[in-house]
Formats: sequence, structure tokens, C-alpha cells
Amino acid sequence: MSELKILLLPPTLNALLILLGLMLGIRRLSGALLVTLGLASLLLLATPMASHALRQGLEPYAPPSPSQLETAEAIVILGGGRDYEAPEFGWGDAPANPTWRRLAYGAHLHRRSELPILVSGGRVHGENSAEASLMAAALRDVFDVPVRWLEGASRNTAENARLSAEMLRADGIARVALVSQAWHLPRAVAEFEAQDLSVVPAPTEFTSPPPEGLAAWLPRAYHLNQSTRALHEWLGRGEQAVRRQLLRR
Repeated sequence: MSELKILLLPPTLNALLILLGLMLGIRRLSGALLVTLGLASLLLLATPMASHALRQGLEPYAPPSPSQLETAEAIVILGGGRDYEAPEFGWGDAPANPTWRRLAYGAHLHRRSELPILVSGGRVHGENSAEASLMAAALRDVFDVPVRWLEGASRNTAENARLSAEMLRADGIARVALVSQAWHLPRAVAEFEAQDLSVVPAPTEFTSPPPEGLAAWLPRAYHLNQSTRALHEWLGRGEQAVRRQLLRR
């Protein structure tokens, strides 16, 4: 995530609004409004209702049907982050929880279809090992599933698509089942289709409905995290749209 995106996302944006309001002075209308806006938006984004609404709008795809899966020639699993120096598996770093969810669903699809798997993820911050190598180790050691292609140079979704497509085309693969979180998949599908690959969306980790009654409006740190992820994805879609417009000129 770039520094600019961090400034545009909670809780940093909310803290900046509150700080600016305090600097202006809460006795002034502008200062009071900024403090109120920063605090109220922070609390609202931490509610189950807000996080559900933000994520639900990002999830247009249903899980692939058996007939859709039969048309694919490979499964592509995108990296979703890593945990540093995780001791429990003996690999050094280990896949983060979003990546585990993608790996589990990719392994499930592999057992249903016997399609070969490509894992994609590089060294975003110059780590010793590519995220794809951690994913391949997890599929092998935990799920007993082999990996045919390992793309370990990408640092973002656009590079996932470009570098994976190069590997797949070299082996004559033109249609893939693409695995990622349901909220991330639309942007990922667009990037892979831009590389002239045909895509069967394979979403996982759909947003859960909010609880009923007052509980839907009680702020929790978990839901603030979910709202932040959703807002990051909306920003990513905006960036993707701007990039496409510039390429068309």
C-alpha cells in the first residue's frame, strides 16, 4: 500500500481530520465539524453494518459451477500477504490469513477438477523469499497439493496478471480459474483479462450479513479493519479506471 493510500484510509484519515479540527479550534465551526466528522466516520466504519455495505458492493461473482470449472485449463491463486517470522511451520515467513483462505479454496478446486495450479506473489518489501514460494510450501506440506507454476516476481495485482499470463501462455494456457477474496476478484479479473486470458472467477471469503438489531451498529476493531480493506479496494478500482483512461489516450 502506498503512502498516499495510507493517508486516504482509516484510521489515519480520521486522525488527520480530528487533528486538523483541533488545530483550527473546536470553538470555531470549521474545527468542530472536522473533529465531529473524523470521530463519527471512524465509529461508523467500525460497525458491522458499514463494513458489510462497503464489501457487499465489491462482490458480484458467485462461486464457479462444475460446468464453469470444466472450461478452465489451470487454477491461479493470488498471494494475499505474509506473516513475518512465523515460527509454527518452520518456513520463516508464512502466508497471512487472507492467503490461507485462497490456498484452501484453490486446493478444494484442484481436488474437484485436477487442474494444475499457478501461485503468484513476489517480494513486495524485498523479503528473502517470494510469497509464491511460501504458498507453494503451504499447498505441498499442509494440503498435499502440487504446484506447477511459481510466479515470484510480482508486487501488485497488475504484475500478478502480466507475469502469470506470460508463464501460462508459454504452456498454451488461455483460460484460468482465478482465486482471490470475493471483494478483490473484480479488479483481479479485469487485470487478467487485460492480458488476453479468459477468466473463470473463483471467489472466496464472502462478507457475512450484519447481525440484527443494535449489534449491527456497535463499533468493533474487526469491522474497522474490514471497512479499511474495502475502501482500499475501492481506491484500487479508481486507480485502475484512471490508468485505463490514460492508456486509451
